[in-house]
Amino acid sequence: MELPKIYNTYFLAIISTVGGMLFGFDISSMSAIIGTKQYVTYFNDPHGVTQGAIGSALAAGSIVGALFAGPLSDRIGRRDAIFSACLWWLIGTAIQVACNGYGMLIAGRILNGVCVGITSSQVPVYLAEIAKKEKRGSIIVIQQLAIEWGILIMFFIGYGCSFIAGDASFRTAWGIQFVPAVCLMLGIPFLPRSPRWLAKVGREDKAVEVLARIQAGGRTDDPLVVAEWEEITTILAAERDAPYSGWRRFVKNGMWRRTFAGMSVQAWQQLSGANVMTYYVVYVFQMAHLSGNINLISSGVQYALFIVFTSIVFFFIDKTGRRPLLIYGAIGMGICQFVVGGVLGTYGSYVPGGVGGNENVIIQVTGHPSHVVIAFSYLLIIVYALTLAPVAWVYAAEVWSLETRATGMALASLANWIFNFSLGLFVPPAFHNISWKTFIIFGVLCFGAAVQAFLFYPETAQKSLEEIELLFSKGGPKPWNTRPGDSLLDAKIAQVEELQQKGNPLPEKFGSITHSEGLKG
Repeated sequence: MELPKIYNTYFLAIISTVGGMLFGFDISSMSAIIGTKQYVTYFNDPHGVTQGAIGSALAAGSIVGALFAGPLSDRIGRRDAIFSACLWWLIGTAIQVACNGYGMLIAGRILNGVCVGITSSQVPVYLAEIAKKEKRGSIIVIQQLAIEWGILIMFFIGYGCSFIAGDASFRTAWGIQFVPAVCLMLGIPFLPRSPRWLAKVGREDKAVEVLARIQAGGRTDDPLVVAEWEEITTILAAERDAPYSGWRRFVKNGMWRRTFAGMSVQAWQQLSGANVMTYYVVYVFQMAHLSGNINLISSGVQYALFIVFTSIVFFFIDKTGRRPLLIYGAIGMGICQFVVGGVLGTYGSYVPGGVGGNENVIIQVTGHPSHVVIAFSYLLIIVYALTLAPVAWVYAAEVWSLETRATGMALASLANWIFNFSLGLFVPPAFHNISWKTFIIFGVLCFGAAVQAFLFYPETAQKSLEEIELLFSKGGPKPWNTRPGDSLLDAKIAQVEELQQKGNPLPEKFGSITHSEGLKG
């Protein structure tokens, strides 16, 4: 017996983005723990490459998950791929809770990463394929909000568990990670499958039904449903007639532009260095002369700011568009990185043996310079929360065609996780070896991101997924000449409305929706 389905878009987004919350939980399961005496004592003060390996293990597993997420999603559907990912999470969490050294800890985090690699790529695909074009950005932003809520909730769970004596401290915190995965597995059966995936696998009647229920309360003759279905079937037919298959679909016939845009925007999200403040914020604030509970609480404030300002983006991302946020956000973050690095380099004092014995933190500032480091660390996160953090996920989910979207988004998230892994491994030894210069490197990279966004990323806001193809086609508009809106779908909707008002039959080009039995309304 099939369970009843709920078709409210925001409900679908809230349930499916619990997959993003898993990502957030795993981030904070380390960032709130790595500075505690219990963790340092039990794991024999891991630092440098050892701590880098522990921190980057999640990303290593996510690379594996992203590699097979696309084919898995195309085969069993976006919804079921997300469900299957939870099984990896349950196994990985069990291993972390039972670990007897950093070998098992790394293994458990790798398995958790496989789950995150699948959910981080396929949840945005699912959301992009069910959302109306006017709300697609804000719907996908819910994914980023779920990540941030996961970070905040788990951070304070970790903070509370830090008062538990012995290894029960971090084992309790890691064990709580079972909860969101179980909640997601209970909620997924109530979600409908993506109508675009249903169309892709030939289940057209069901695709029309789901599309109509999500977009128009079940009215299959609604002009929006009719026009959107025509776009879906037209583009799908054109893609299937294309002479290229396999990996060539991602580079031939101008597709390299989409592949380049999708993968690079995800890479820049990591290369901006903002996630250094997420993973290793405890270290950064130790450089600013914060320690103990004050450090942990200050780090928690940062995560709260993350949520507040990403929530603001929810209300304007579809109005301002993607390009301005990507360009000016990268510039703002670059300035913050330069300020933090400059202040640490100018006023910092070398601390032999590391601050408080932490060999990852060998430089420290006090007084007013420490306040500047803290302030611009917060400002960096605010700018990131308003721009690259949510927009990179939105943009990467939008640029692909229906035939390539699942694997394409998996490739984009693969780029994210490769750099996430590299930076997770690189940052602790970088703090140890080049200290403040680490921030200068990230500042330069941020300005590189702004330049690429201006030159190569066309505006996708308020356009249907199918017409975004035109933006990346040969002879399409220059990216700097594009803007939100001007959707061709609106013209098609108006054409359908006019024909319906006159009582004329819809032309054959409007697809099988006008000929399917039992789907008249």
